[in-house]
Amino acid sequence: MEPRRVLRRGFLVYNGPMEIFWYGLACFRFKSRQLTIVTDPYSPQVGLTLPSLRARVVTISHHAPGHDYLKAIKGYEHVFDGPGEYEVNGVFITGVATYHKGKPGQRERNTIFLYEFNDLSIGHLGDLGSMLDRRQIEAMNSPDVLIVPVGDGDILDAAQAAEVITELEPRIVIPMHYAQPGLKLDLDPVEKFLKEMGVDQVTPQPSLKIRKADLTGDETRVVLLESLGGPA
Repeated sequence: MEPRRVLRRGFLVYNGPMEIFWYGLACFRFKSRQLTIVTDPYSPQVGLTLPSLRARVVTISHHAPGHDYLKAIKGYEHVFDGPGEYEVNGVFITGVATYHKGKPGQRERNTIFLYEFNDLSIGHLGDLGSMLDRRQIEAMNSPDVLIVPVGDGDILDAAQAAEVITELEPRIVIPMHYAQPGLKLDLDPVEKFLKEMGVDQVTPQPSLKIRKADLTGDETRVVLLESLGGPA
């Protein structure tokens, strides 16, 4: 069946399913009939290799080899790498300024993003390493799906990630930026985060295909995705 069409601010958009793919570290692809977005493409320097990806929009949480390798992406027209409000083909993208871990005044900047695909919203926290303040929480607007770093180091550890999830109240959580084969970063395994969330077993899946109507119940659900990026 053809997805239902709705009109928003002069754009003809499709209320069809969103599909989310993970390529390792903080790199995801959001694919819908409206738009395809890739987040934080990484360089082979990190120990992983991206397959050939195509997207109209690329977002970058901060400029580092693990997050801004635009050479891996084909066909992009827009790159958003800082705070601001953007709109492409009826998809609204908000970048919010945050930080890595570290002492005040010495911390690297990080941009977290909220993507609003018609009635479904996705939050991507990039390399967030500090807790969110009230303004940042309000700007993220309780996304339906929250993609959160959990591996410690310069980013959130498992306990901090769980606290941020409590503050943002998403319906689905996808962990990212944790230890995986080939990755040259010293990160915690995802099992530490699952234990913190009180989750015993989660079977990884190749992608997440979701509609707003699928979000039933009040509890937050943890989804593990298989990495589609392999060792370099």
